[in-house]
Amino acid sequence: MCSDSTRRTAIIGAGIAGLACARALDTGGLPVTLFDKARGVGGRMSSRRLPDAVLDLGAQFFSVRDTTFRHAVDSWLKAGAIAPWPVSLWSAEMGSWQRHEDDLERLCGTPSMSAVTRHLAEGLTVETETRIEHLEGCAGQWQLVDEHGKRHGPFARVVLAIPSSQAHALLGSHDESLAAACETVIQRPCWAAWALFDAPLPALPDVDSDWQAVRINDPRLRFVVRNQLKPGRQDQGESLSLLANLSWSEARLEDSEETVVEALLDAFQQALPAGISLPEPSALGAHRWRYAQPDVFAGGEAVNLDYRLSASGLALCGDGWRGPRVEDAWLSGHHLGEALVAKSI
Repeated sequence: MCSDSTRRTAIIGAGIAGLACARALDTGGLPVTLFDKARGVGGRMSSRRLPDAVLDLGAQFFSVRDTTFRHAVDSWLKAGAIAPWPVSLWSAEMGSWQRHEDDLERLCGTPSMSAVTRHLAEGLTVETETRIEHLEGCAGQWQLVDEHGKRHGPFARVVLAIPSSQAHALLGSHDESLAAACETVIQRPCWAAWALFDAPLPALPDVDSDWQAVRINDPRLRFVVRNQLKPGRQDQGESLSLLANLSWSEARLEDSEETVVEALLDAFQQALPAGISLPEPSALGAHRWRYAQPDVFAGGEAVNLDYRLSASGLALCGDGWRGPRVEDAWLSGHHLGEALVAKSI
């Protein structure tokens, strides 16, 4: 028979949602340990470091709509973890470029998107390079078993801040209601490519020489950014991150990295004005995000609760329960953390 012998919470997934939940728990005085299979925190806000460049291959920037998130963002600005970007945003279709202008504030991590999640992780207990493969126990006495058979726990609660299909695999028969909820959320894949250049990109007619990002209207490609023009990266050479369209990524999920890079670079070349050619890349690569963006309307209805919490001591949070923005993921984790603190009082 299981009993609640601890106030500890385990969070599987140290992306923006898991970290937001952990910070709320820590602020509320509850001990928390995060587990992530990667070498560092960040999830889709992580960055790739090469000898000559730092590349963001997931989230490129974020915006603010919610007042609670605004308070958090203001603290990140004060800490120097983020800065306004991009301020030179464009839209392109078949060689025609137009400045994209609106009143929306956009921000990114400095000197990389992962600066935000590293800032959130400060002072927290994080077990990286730890892949949790299954759960054992019941409410109040949860044990996490990693890929090497090591047990972690006991924990009163386990938060799964990971894509819904991965959460479903861990929940198994432990909680039928949460497992069923996972089945209602679809999270779509996305290919992201990158290219390094020894030479700067050519000047474009009637376009700022230091343009920072461009939305592309092409079936293959949706967004291109110049990494070296992000805050804190002025000392690196020319590099591009190219984000594919989701439908194109789904259709080519098992393509090789070489095929993907070639297609996305060709799409960007087609978006340049006539007579303008890209310089020869010095290095290329791609990353496949199997669960890049949630489809929160997969069941035909909007999700009306941004986290899931059951009496079993298991809980779910993340962008799949609210929406695709960085703000959505943070709010989902933050609200779940607050709910867990309230239950412990």
